Amino acid sequence: MTITVNGKSLELEKPINLNELLVVAKADQPEYVTVERNGEFVDHKGFVSTFVADGDTIEFLYFMGGGAA
Repeated sequence: MTITVNGKSLELEKPINLNELLVVAKADQPEYVTVERNGEFVDHKGFVSTFVADGDTIEFLYFMGGGAA
């Protein structure tokens, strides 16, 4: 099956959940990542129960705070 992760094609042998995908895709700082699956945000609590499917588009998003100098 083929999915897209952050704009790049990724081949998977079987369906995996989002927690496993974070490892397979070598996500930076997985404890801080926000995951968007097919345009919808997935809560961290749902990472174990949400499985990717053929054709899914996944985005790993990192929100950074900042301030004025």
